[in-house]
Amino acid sequence: MRKSIKQLIMSIMAVALVFTGIPLLGSGEAKAEETGVRDLVIDLNVPQVTREVKDNKLDLRALHVYKDGHFLLASEKLSWKSSNKNVASVTSTGEVTLSGHNGKTFISVSDGNVSDRISIQYKGNQEKILVEKEKGSRYDLIGNAIKHMSMEEKVGQMLMPDFRTWKGSNVTTMNAEIAQLVKDYHLGGVILFRENTVTADQTTKLVSAYQEAADKVGLLISIDQEGGIVTRLQTGTNFPGNMALGATRSEEAAEKVGKAIGEELSSLGINMNFGPVMDVNLNPDNPVIGVRSFGENPELVAKMGKAYIKGLQETGTASTAKHFPGHGDTATDSHLGLPEVPHDIDRLKKVELYPFQQAMDAGIDAIMTAHVTFPKIDDTKAISKKDGTEIAIPATLSHKVLTGLMREDMGFKGVIVTDAMNMQAISDHFGPVDAAIRAVKAGADILLMPVGIESVANGLYDAVNSGDIPIDRVEMSVERILTLKLNRGIVKAEVEKSLDEKVANAMKVVGSAEHLAVEKEVAAKSITLVKNSGVLPLHVGAEEKIAVVGYSGYYMNSLVNEVKKHHANVTYINTSTTLTATQLNQIKDAKYIIAGTYTSSVSGRAPNASQMLMTKQLIGTGVPVVAVGVRNPYDIMSYPDVDAYLVQYSYNNASFEATANTIFGENNPTGKLPVTIYNQDGSVLYGYDHGLGY
Repeated sequence: MRKSIKQLIMSIMAVALVFTGIPLLGSGEAKAEETGVRDLVIDLNVPQVTREVKDNKLDLRALHVYKDGHFLLASEKLSWKSSNKNVASVTSTGEVTLSGHNGKTFISVSDGNVSDRISIQYKGNQEKILVEKEKGSRYDLIGNAIKHMSMEEKVGQMLMPDFRTWKGSNVTTMNAEIAQLVKDYHLGGVILFRENTVTADQTTKLVSAYQEAADKVGLLISIDQEGGIVTRLQTGTNFPGNMALGATRSEEAAEKVGKAIGEELSSLGINMNFGPVMDVNLNPDNPVIGVRSFGENPELVAKMGKAYIKGLQETGTASTAKHFPGHGDTATDSHLGLPEVPHDIDRLKKVELYPFQQAMDAGIDAIMTAHVTFPKIDDTKAISKKDGTEIAIPATLSHKVLTGLMREDMGFKGVIVTDAMNMQAISDHFGPVDAAIRAVKAGADILLMPVGIESVANGLYDAVNSGDIPIDRVEMSVERILTLKLNRGIVKAEVEKSLDEKVANAMKVVGSAEHLAVEKEVAAKSITLVKNSGVLPLHVGAEEKIAVVGYSGYYMNSLVNEVKKHHANVTYINTSTTLTATQLNQIKDAKYIIAGTYTSSVSGRAPNASQMLMTKQLIGTGVPVVAVGVRNPYDIMSYPDVDAYLVQYSYNNASFEATANTIFGENNPTGKLPVTIYNQDGSVLYGYDHGLGY
């Protein structure tokens, strides 16, 4: 009798647990115990995870939660079901498609032992899709994972070193020593550089090996794939860059570029991009931002940046806005020194901070800090370890900037990552360990490229053990990092795709015809015709000569090759300084001269700089001169008397092709200046938004 009553009670409990969504005990639990699996959870039920329904589709992932707190992507023998297929259907991989019919459905998943569900309701009359999460302690995956982590594992999540080289050679394949460092220090991520990314198949294999080396938590594999002058992949599509996008004034183009970059990175296994740059480039003398910025107008930077972010995130790639609170109005390179932005908070909110606030409100994943001082926000001083002088604290190490301004005032809840900790603005004035401790105490979540992974890790361990850094401060960062990883699907899988399958996909996506078409489109739309004294487009007889002058080291070979596609009789003078008498004699009978100048600094475009003297010498020949600003738009400051002037903002092949097409009338220039070009005396030569057409 007692046995019958007990069986009845167990049956009632089992039924009740099914309806409450709690996993059943018994034989299923026994099977789970054998594998260490404790539960099966739909990732969107985790409180910190957010995901939008796009085009009536929603991707769900099933996670197996293990007894030690870690979780993996459940990838085999899953059964997905919809309780109301009139409202939504679900595939065997968890992709939900809403039909457009009003009503509510439960999407459930089971592995045969444990199950979970989530509610989706469609209200067509209100144009609303309501996703209602299940509730309960079982969904505190992040808190549970942190609870089971050692202090060293928690600190490890905050470290993101680079392994560009190892013992003097570029790291293009994984080696045992690096794999051991990933394990020993429980690294949360790594950053890749050009030295690491030679071909699509090689990069895919390297990234896959990094993920294999990670113990339980998937790695953030990051890269600076901005486009333009900061392009780390040696293979794939080389987009013109942010200022070229700013010149197009096209949010659609920015979104296309963000999406294409994200698709290429994602196919390689790279899951985090340190882009877009959202600095407002107000200072023409800025040596480090320049064409990496969308322009000098905060609204333009915000609009283009948000579109780029949208495209990037659509691919599942984490996006990072940089360099907070703003590196645009500086004249010092923080790789080399410590720049200062002297503006007060009111000015900063109108200009520098505006794009970052817009990016935060749009759901940016991460913000990168600037190694720049902002004395009107934080006038705290430190003693430089370089020379013993008193210096201001840069934003990266400032609690008032990272926690006070970014977290509390601006409401940012995502991940804060430092700019590279090996840059001289930090490394010269603060020791590697002291800088790391200061950055964590200021509010940074990820330390990028710490100098000496062993010493920095041990220094942080000591700081936590001594109470200098409270453990709950570390745990706040780990929660944000794990939230980012869950939101972007950066979770190790129980069964990974085969390496051959990953490589085949990367080879198909990277440098695809579709992406190259976007590159070509953006390049054509970006070309800005700044001056035209009736010279362009060129009309040249077959026997007439065109001279192209400029230094091949500044990519001028590309322009020469593109010009030759339009006209056969071309003479090229390879020089970056004034021409010799012999060279001048070679071009004296030219119908037109096309001169290319490439500058990246104030000194490069100074009136007495070699390329500027070269161009003025060409103007003095009396032959009509068409000048091309290959990179910065400001070059015309030093040769304003030129007959025609175009800017292409980028030295990629597509931009040279677009410039040649424009010169010969096959592309009607529509680009508008994203910055103001000044005369040498500071007066305006060509204003923001200026741009001519045919």
